[in-house]
Amino acid sequence: MQNCIFCKIIAGELPAKKVFEDEFVLAFHDIEPVAPVHVLIIPKTTGENHINSAHGISESNAEYIAKIFEAVPKIAASLGLSDDNGYRIVTNIGKDGKQSVFHLHFHLIGGKPLPARFW
Repeated sequence: MQNCIFCKIIAGELPAKKVFEDEFVLAFHDIEPVAPVHVLIIPKTTGENHINSAHGISESNAEYIAKIFEAVPKIAASLGLSDDNGYRIVTNIGKDGKQSVFHLHFHLIGGKPLPARFW
């Protein structure tokens, strides 16, 4: 996607405060955090491999999703989170779902007790 801000972060054209990166996944701090820990986790899919949202997950790109969820415990641990103190993983889909950047991304949120209804 040509004007995708996350694609530009992946390409190094825009800065981000990274917390994790490998061949498939990039995680960085959200610029508008809603909790003490709030990072975005994105697949490093660009161009023809771009995934707009979870609605675009398919057999051909599912490897990226598996890699994201393999990275989640590592990312959480690096930020002081565990399954003991807990955290939340959220993704929004489409305009009505309040997706603001149309590149698949997951919010990892924690660092405090979270309300039952967050958004």
